[in-house]
Amino acid sequence: MAEIKLQHILTMVQLLRMGARHKFVEMTTADLGKEIDRSQQAASKHILELETAGYVERTKRGQKFGLRVTEKGFDEINGLYSSLKSALEQSPPTIDFEGNVVSGMGEGAYYMSLEGYKKQFLQKLGFEPFPGTLNVKLVDPVFMNARREIGRYPSIFIDGFSDGKRTYGWVKCYRASINGVVKNAAVLVLERTHYDDSMLEVIAPMSIKDAAGIKNGDRIKVQVIVSQMP
Repeated sequence: MAEIKLQHILTMVQLLRMGARHKFVEMTTADLGKEIDRSQQAASKHILELETAGYVERTKRGQKFGLRVTEKGFDEINGLYSSLKSALEQSPPTIDFEGNVVSGMGEGAYYMSLEGYKKQFLQKLGFEPFPGTLNVKLVDPVFMNARREIGRYPSIFIDGFSDGKRTYGWVKCYRASINGVVKNAAVLVLERTHYDDSMLEVIAPMSIKDAAGIKNGDRIKVQVIVSQMP
């Protein structure tokens, strides 16, 4: 599609939205210019170029004309749509984060000890988490943006539950490694959390700090696997 300019693509998309896939749509070049936010002269030039390339058909109807997107034009737009859809829906194999180890609010140990979570972690992750979570404060906006997006990828899903007194939210788990040393960790995305997108919460079957030889203040790397879920 190298021969088609971006504005030509947008023009054809607008024509398709107006019903020009299976019929001729009547308009003037001034009408089209308003639809694509261009001048009458620019709209006329676009149509001439698209007609010459065989992407649209034009018929004269008095002071107006009829426009229809040809099979060739439709195939080009459909091919572009398929490529974009595939690219947007494709999960990367891994997402890398960097941040500093910080103290949490002390709630991790409590939640990790609840039977409603422990049983599911064991069944779905293959381990019972060490009491508490490793808290990693992200240090760059690019990592915060990735943290904001990670929840849309397929996950290992831990259902919420009730103990009769209160309800507990769901948890999305993503297998992860820490500094390439601790390889059986999991990053959590919680339905309910006090943290914002600058924080990663990580669990493992052992003390991550002890296993990786890290302490509060250390900068670490967390690699999250998102292409092999669940």
